Amino acid sequence: MQNAKSHEISKFLIMDAFKRVKANHGSAGIDGVSIEQFEKNLKDNLYKIWNRMSSGSYFPPSVKLVEIPKPNGDKRPLGIPTVADRIAQMAAVMMLEPQIEPCFHEDSYAYRPNRSAHDAIAKARERCWKYNWVLDMDISKFFDSIDHELLIKAVRLHTDCVWVLLYIERWLKVPYELQDGSKIDRDKGVPQGSVIGPVLANLFLHYAFDKWMSRNYPHIPFERYADDTICHCSTQSQAQALKVAVQQRFAQCKLMLNEDKTKIVYCKDSRRKGEFETISFDFLGYTFRPRKARGRNGINFTGFLPAISNKACNRIREKMRSWKTKKQLFLSLETLAKSINPVLRGWITYYGKFYPTRLKRLLEEVNRHLARWVTAKFKRFKGKPYRAYYWLGNISRKETKLFYHWIWGVTPTANSRKSMQTE
Repeated sequence: MQNAKSHEISKFLIMDAFKRVKANHGSAGIDGVSIEQFEKNLKDNLYKIWNRMSSGSYFPPSVKLVEIPKPNGDKRPLGIPTVADRIAQMAAVMMLEPQIEPCFHEDSYAYRPNRSAHDAIAKARERCWKYNWVLDMDISKFFDSIDHELLIKAVRLHTDCVWVLLYIERWLKVPYELQDGSKIDRDKGVPQGSVIGPVLANLFLHYAFDKWMSRNYPHIPFERYADDTICHCSTQSQAQALKVAVQQRFAQCKLMLNEDKTKIVYCKDSRRKGEFETISFDFLGYTFRPRKARGRNGINFTGFLPAISNKACNRIREKMRSWKTKKQLFLSLETLAKSINPVLRGWITYYGKFYPTRLKRLLEEVNRHLARWVTAKFKRFKGKPYRAYYWLGNISRKETKLFYHWIWGVTPTANSRKSMQTE
């Protein structure tokens, strides 16, 4: 006869949680166990998780701390739980999500089924045409500042499941662990990189911001993707007043706006003639600013439109340099294509959605890297970049699908050959 457990947790829930964690990939935690290693003894490992969680004796291990460099020179702390702990967290998420998902605001887009960053960007673009001003908000160290007491209060509004509440409280208190074995205790915040962190962070801002806006400023639309938020205002004074009100609201929730990054933006276009200092903002890897466009009637105009941001362009260029194509001379052109095509596909899928012309210009640099590879690999092209481009151009016409950006129409051309010759 099976021993009675303190908490009723289905073994099928743990198995489904494992499948989701495996699909998300991810690196090993502080114990060094990868998903592949965990799977070698899958039945026993999943049983241990189920048994401990069901009995109330599951205590999450420390979270591996990895610091990711930010463009401004700072570092973003990324917490990586162990594979086993990610499975336990996923089980809790699968129990909690159906309870909270129906309550979220229609303009909250992050970590939700059937919603994406593209949806948020498209809605922002539409509203920038209708409203003259944007309050572009940046919350200072949001994930590290979330108050645990307020967060648990929000969670209790949506579930009375004892084991979910028990383990969320334990996950919130788990320390970071550094490579040297030292630990950093935490009394606030949720680890970025955890499975349950994004869901909890989203829930926190639902009450700290979304519902507050619905009650107090129902006439001001916004788009929120996690802590990236923009609000659309009719006048500059309305945006200024909203900023002050948000600061006061966040103070109540123990959050702060980053004054250096929070700004009020004028959505300048052909119809808006005023002159203001700030006429652009970044949102989810895109920069919104005045851009040349052509209407369906063939007439040129200036629209306030999103395109890939300079920061994203710089990250892509850095990634291109990391390929070190001139050192990959042992590869064939086909093998080289297979190695970089997944990255190209990702860039095009995400950054090619809006105003793709800017991304296409950037991806011409891929052809330049390929031409340098050709001149280094084949003696007959050494010192002759124009001929390397000509050779690649011929291949692109015969094998259009060889490189993913060629499919998108970014093939070696006369203009790109000339740009390489002038370097």
